[in-house]
Amino acid sequence: MFSEIDTWEVASAGISHDADVRVSAEDIDWADIIFVMESVHRNKLNKKFGALMKNKKVISLNIPDDFEYMDPQLIEILQQKVPKLVD
Repeated sequence: MFSEIDTWEVASAGISHDADVRVSAEDIDWADIIFVMESVHRNKLNKKFGALMKNKKVISLNIPDDFEYMDPQLIEILQQKVPKLVD
């Protein structure tokens, strides 16, 4: 949803075993900022990617991860939170 912003390069991936696109070491290496829905997701990334996570800026949005993909309410929350945290 943020790919329309000219000055941002964005990618989306999940950490769940059933995610359509799973986060990879290449994703971690590429990212300047990593947003997670909940702090538990940060912990899972740290556990899985260890040293790659060391100097990464990881921001937990503190949004319960119980929304369906592209849920309108979730989109609204993300549009309110994320831009304030990027610049």
